[in-house]
Amino acid sequence: MRVNCPGTSHVFRMQPPRLGAIVGASRFQVDWSGPRRGGHLKGKWLKTMALTDIAIRNAKPRAKPYKMGDTHGLFLLVQPTGGKLWRLKYRVNGKEKKLAIGTYPEVGLGDARRRRDEARELMAAGRDPSREKQREKVNAQVRAENTFAAITKEYCEKRKRDGNKAWAASTATRSEHLLSLLIVPLGQMPIADIQPADVLAAVRKIERKGKLESARRALQLAGAVFRYGVATARITSDPTRDLRGALTAPTVTHYGALLEPKRVGELLRAIDDYDGQPIPKLAMQLAPHVFVRPGELRHADWADIDLEGALWTIPAAKTKMRKDHRVPLSRQALAKLQTLHALTGPNGFVFPSIRTKSRPISDNTINAGLRRMGYASDEMTAHGFRAMASTLLNESGKWNPDAIERALAHGDTDKVRAAYHRGAHWNERVAMAQWWSDYLDQLRDGAKSA
Repeated sequence: MRVNCPGTSHVFRMQPPRLGAIVGASRFQVDWSGPRRGGHLKGKWLKTMALTDIAIRNAKPRAKPYKMGDTHGLFLLVQPTGGKLWRLKYRVNGKEKKLAIGTYPEVGLGDARRRRDEARELMAAGRDPSREKQREKVNAQVRAENTFAAITKEYCEKRKRDGNKAWAASTATRSEHLLSLLIVPLGQMPIADIQPADVLAAVRKIERKGKLESARRALQLAGAVFRYGVATARITSDPTRDLRGALTAPTVTHYGALLEPKRVGELLRAIDDYDGQPIPKLAMQLAPHVFVRPGELRHADWADIDLEGALWTIPAAKTKMRKDHRVPLSRQALAKLQTLHALTGPNGFVFPSIRTKSRPISDNTINAGLRRMGYASDEMTAHGFRAMASTLLNESGKWNPDAIERALAHGDTDKVRAAYHRGAHWNERVAMAQWWSDYLDQLRDGAKSA
């Protein structure tokens, strides 16, 4: 820069200081002191005023891009096309970098300064604002892709192939249906953005329809989806954990079951007198002898039954506990199965649907037969045959409770103990199966006790 000394012909060249960032337009203030000759030249670099909205609005494009400096590295880059871009000039490890922080007027002067200050705070913490911006961009994209619907689908697929804990087909169908009730209000929301109030509003819609148990179960499943999201690093916490007690608790109802020997005998006689289709009738006749879960009974396959060995092995994929379950077959159970073999064997389902052999009887077939015989749902159900066997076998006092539990395929959390029981009680279970069938025959024939 050239500076003329007043009253003289002297010209001085002044080099402006090196600035680490654009700090606005600068000027050199010159003060002359002393006489016109022999005086002293004093000067210093001064920063001009920071940018103003008026100055920005009045800035006109030029042939080449030019900068309008603000403070602390913030400047506005005015393009020949008229665009005005906010940039922040800074250094990291001695290397000069620039950060784009928006366009004017979408980002006003105040917002630009706020973003500049946020970037400076990151730098003070040893972090690179450009790198943090890129990371946030990636995270935003991930959040947009990780919707509740997407994570729900992923979770359900995992549960279907989850080894020994995999959902049974019926459980998968029921769970996916309940979760589908939440997809409309929550499905397209990024899972990371969902708050407890969002989930509560969704399940309350189910609750208002009077489906209290469905609402409770849907909330539980939603919690499982969110916990899966935590485990896979999509979110940091489960929003349903704060919703305990928010829903109306449904009245607990137990499966209807006949537990008095006399009533059991009446039921067995009613089944023998049933005039419905032969396959549902045989299913109801076999059910009390084997007392397996209703879904296991209706999905029975001839490939799993050894008539000669008097053994029915239910594969793990069909059991609730996801473990093979062996059922010893009494003479009475074998007789029913041999009758069935002539009707539906030797391949496929033991109890095929009346419409097609490719599907088993429906899950309501046995219950419908019981209703037709006059038993209400709070009196007797397909599941009630299990409660009947459990109660009367335990009351007999003849059998080890652990053997009864194994016969019912109830889980044992102690794996060593469970393995021991599988072997130790097998002979007892075989004897118990025959005793139980003989006892049922006595009750059917009118005896009140064995």
